[in-house]
Amino acid sequence: MKEFKPKLFSVMKDYTGSQLVKDIVAGIIVAIIALPLSIALAIASGVGPEAGIYTAIVAGFIVSFLGGSRVQIAGPTAAFATIVAGIVMKDGTEGLIVATIMAGIILIIMGLCRFGSLLKYIPDPITTGFTAGIAVTLFIGQIKDFTGITYQNGEKPVETAEKIEALIKNISTINWTGVLIGLLALAILIIWPMIFKKIPGSFIAVIVTAAIVEIFHLDVNTIGKSFSDITAGLPGLSINASMFSFTMIREQLTNAITIAFLAGVESLLSAVVADSMIGSKHRPNAELVAQGVGNIASACFGGIPATGAIARTAANIKNGVRTPIAGMVHSVTLLIVVVFLMPFAKLIPMPCIAAILFQVAYNMSGWRRFVKQLKSSPKSDIIVLVITFVLTVIFDLVVAIEVGVLLAAVLFMHRMSEVTQVEGWKDVDPENDPDSIILRVLPQNTIVYEINGPMFFATAGKILQISPKEGTKVLVLRMRSVSAIDATAMRNLELLYEDCCQRNVQLVMSHVNEQPMHVITKAGFDKKLGEENFCPHIDDALARAEQIVTVR
Repeated sequence: MKEFKPKLFSVMKDYTGSQLVKDIVAGIIVAIIALPLSIALAIASGVGPEAGIYTAIVAGFIVSFLGGSRVQIAGPTAAFATIVAGIVMKDGTEGLIVATIMAGIILIIMGLCRFGSLLKYIPDPITTGFTAGIAVTLFIGQIKDFTGITYQNGEKPVETAEKIEALIKNISTINWTGVLIGLLALAILIIWPMIFKKIPGSFIAVIVTAAIVEIFHLDVNTIGKSFSDITAGLPGLSINASMFSFTMIREQLTNAITIAFLAGVESLLSAVVADSMIGSKHRPNAELVAQGVGNIASACFGGIPATGAIARTAANIKNGVRTPIAGMVHSVTLLIVVVFLMPFAKLIPMPCIAAILFQVAYNMSGWRRFVKQLKSSPKSDIIVLVITFVLTVIFDLVVAIEVGVLLAAVLFMHRMSEVTQVEGWKDVDPENDPDSIILRVLPQNTIVYEINGPMFFATAGKILQISPKEGTKVLVLRMRSVSAIDATAMRNLELLYEDCCQRNVQLVMSHVNEQPMHVITKAGFDKKLGEENFCPHIDDALARAEQIVTVR
């Protein structure tokens, strides 16, 4: 059960006072980074700004306490923004709460079923494609607030194409004062880290732009104008039994699976990055369980979906953190902010929030990695990459992932079918062929076919291409290069055996590996063929063939 043991319980054995000081300082710094990001991501998700902070408090604390990583910082991330916005627009906050709780349950089940190691089998072109696609949709979604455009006809676009259309229709309503505030925020975000690395640029951008707008009474939209009901205080329970109707659960199942998939992938990717930075090794299944509990709790207290945040985790590490205590301090710090300072959030200009999200979108886009894959990957991977990216932007992440995974699987099977070969040996005279040292002299009326590569449903048909010639008495299948077979390949082996029986040809199998032999035994084919006809080496198989030919 060690794989489910939280890292907190493991690292506390050697905990010191000096490490506690580092954890407290780092937790406060990470909280300063998380504050504007949590507000911005909540607004981008179509909910109130306090929901983002509630998420960072509740999910952040639980994931640090129960998680399988030493330094993981959890909270709202950009990957969820477009998904959450779509759910809220269609089904309201009740739909979001149900979907998030269901996603949390799915994550817990995934962890308990030890799926943590399986997520690494998701093809990289898919994760690169949908991550870049999310970045583009996030960027487009923030143009309205950055420019101060007003939708005069009351449009509430959800899809990216609809947002672009609405922006073009209402381009005449641009608030140029708001644009200047947004540009100032962008400049601070870019230049400040070059000068001062300890204090995050997003925090400075929020303070400076809010002060300018308030002091000079500028006509710029702020959080207070958009969300007038912001109040200080602790979050209360947001759930009730009436939310969980069968209809609601059925409607939110797809959204829940998408949230769980994203939360699992992003949290484990973040944990892997953290491992490389601190020379540690996380417990993936414990991390999935913690993410599940964190998301359930976040939804119960008015939050949104959460996962491991790579940028905040990296900042945590850079401040000398090696234990989960810092993540818990980060959550407590944000709790203090919510109780005492939340009303000041009303002063933050919306163009500044948009500028912060522009930077988030740029950082998460991974455009260098995207371009590199376009230049260097095989054509099949490029197809998966581009299609996943385009579908994420034009439609949504659910469609992109479904099509991407399906297409990747089909292309992979096609690739495997090309490398899997069934070749017949030629009976040659060693004295006349100097290269025949790699072959054997075959007994009379014996043919040998060697299978190279895995035999699964996409390649199993090649087995049926084997056809014994007239006069053949023994067919030897050399399977040393067959690492695995599936049910379709097993069925085709049985059909080949039946064909051999009708032709009075004895089938002999050489060097059957462990997994294929397990399938063969489970199907009862070993008894049908006869254990004496399974030979450990090709020389044994040819000796068996010689024996059969002599008897017949």
